[in-house]
Amino acid sequence: MENFQQTTCLPLLRSSYNGLTKSEQKLADYILKNPADVMHMTMSELADATSSADATVFRFCHKLGFSGFQGLKQALAGDLFSPAESLSQEVNADDTPRDITRKVFQDMIDALQETQKMLDYKALEQAIDLVAKTERIDAYGYGGSGNIAQDIAHRFMRFGLDVHAYSDPHLQIASASLLKPEDVVIAISHTGASIDLLKVLEMVRSRGSKIILITSYLKSPATKLADVVLTGLARETSYRSEAMASRLVHLAIIDCLYTGVMQRCMDEYIDNMKQVRKAIAEQKM
Repeated sequence: MENFQQTTCLPLLRSSYNGLTKSEQKLADYILKNPADVMHMTMSELADATSSADATVFRFCHKLGFSGFQGLKQALAGDLFSPAESLSQEVNADDTPRDITRKVFQDMIDALQETQKMLDYKALEQAIDLVAKTERIDAYGYGGSGNIAQDIAHRFMRFGLDVHAYSDPHLQIASASLLKPEDVVIAISHTGASIDLLKVLEMVRSRGSKIILITSYLKSPATKLADVVLTGLARETSYRSEAMASRLVHLAIIDCLYTGVMQRCMDEYIDNMKQVRKAIAEQKM
């Protein structure tokens, strides 16, 4: 988090929450529940309200990348007075299809807007550089993230790359065992805490290959194994049985990565697309 000037607070607290200590989570909980009140507090007042020490609040602010408590409040003000930052809306039993659509769409819009605030664009540029220079990509993901891995394989194949998607842990291990230092792995994980994923990423590191991680949590265990981390923020609401909004956000990040690589390799991309379209056209009546 160091050397990155934070311009938003609430999305950052949500994405960093799992990496905070219990005393820091108490502070985060209070700010998330009472953002407007915190805007008018001093550091000592926040410390008193959360039964914390002033020094704990100060360290908490610095850990999140703020210059101090005033820096946190400035970022919080931007969240509170921006129309993009709205409260998550839950679906009720008596909601109409129109109500459900409005709420689901609004949550996804909020997730995309929060990600745009928080995305590390230097990291995105590093990821573009890695993909533009490699000849092999292996994409790893489980469940819904496995579908995103398949999308990566479908898209990046157009650059003429040797790209494969694996959602089975044993196949991931097999693919990782054959990687070379110049190869790139793109791992997608909402929580970044899957034991199987952590094991395979450790093997990838042992092979000297580069890892691009797309996740929803800044402090997840998988971030410690990745060379580049792209964080997509999405608040999951109680009516969801899976990470719906985060899936959309992760796909959007892939689109940004794909477009950035296309920009670097435009001539090759155009030639390959012409060949693909010609081959597909020959299969049609």
